[in-house]
Amino acid sequence: MTESENRIDERIAVGLAALGRPAYINLGRSDVLPPGRDFEAMRAATYAVLDDAYRAGVRWIDVARSYGSSEDFLAGWLADRAHPDVTVSSKWGYRYVGEWRLDAEVHEVKEHTAPRLAEQWAETVGLLGKSVSLYQVHSLTVDSPLFTDERLIGALAELSAEGVPVGFSTSGPAQADAVRRAFELEVSGTPVFSAVQSTWNLLEPSVGPALAEAHAAGKRVLVKETVANGRLVVEPPPSLARIAREHEAGPDAMAIAAVLAQDWLPVAVIGPSSTAQLAENLLAAQVKPTPDELEELATLAEVPVAYWRHRSCLGWH
Repeated sequence: MTESENRIDERIAVGLAALGRPAYINLGRSDVLPPGRDFEAMRAATYAVLDDAYRAGVRWIDVARSYGSSEDFLAGWLADRAHPDVTVSSKWGYRYVGEWRLDAEVHEVKEHTAPRLAEQWAETVGLLGKSVSLYQVHSLTVDSPLFTDERLIGALAELSAEGVPVGFSTSGPAQADAVRRAFELEVSGTPVFSAVQSTWNLLEPSVGPALAEAHAAGKRVLVKETVANGRLVVEPPPSLARIAREHEAGPDAMAIAAVLAQDWLPVAVIGPSSTAQLAENLLAAQVKPTPDELEELATLAEVPVAYWRHRSCLGWH
């Protein structure tokens, strides 16, 4: 048994992007969420997913300031359940402005500045206290003002020096460039970032080589949007559906298993909208695609610019 197989549960995290707010771009969530999606119903749905995930062995929960009330829900769950062994990662940089409405014109606003970091870190600490084991810049792109903002870079380095690991997530067709550029940032000879969370899935694997370099350099690597915001599940490519059936699993489990099979050992962040979706996702821990199957699945990759153009057209619902 390899190291990755022996520690499979430690390499699956549950993200609350689809549960912390009533509207999101994920496909396949509308029919499984509570009717009306009111605050208390979404809190209850979140608790149910977190309870099942914990029972299944998942110990990592990923949230963000912009995921509506995800930090609030998680803080309440942690206080109620008193689990001492849960790893929490959160993100700053986007602010949720959807006012708990499905029809909001704008759901989140992005700002990478030192004042926004200070504001949102205080909010995160106010809810989650010392539970946060990783604080990430949300959706860093290669043209982000962060790269030339010495005040912000210094504030991130200070947070890291205080014992809070600092990372970043990436989006867009130039993710690989953003990953490499971010890991070059140093303050007084010390790297600013120790972790990265990027979009990698069977349709958009272009950041893979940069993540492999990060892993080789000792950085923590997480992968988000493992099922391409539901695209790989709602209308799975025929080859993915066939290979999944041969393993007696769904296309979501196979897509997540492909993430876990990468030799740069990423943590796969899954984003279920219900306990049923969670159970289907977690079958990935039992699925072991063969090298030939992985090679066939690799042919599903789209041109990155086309993938991100399609993603930008997904509606909030």
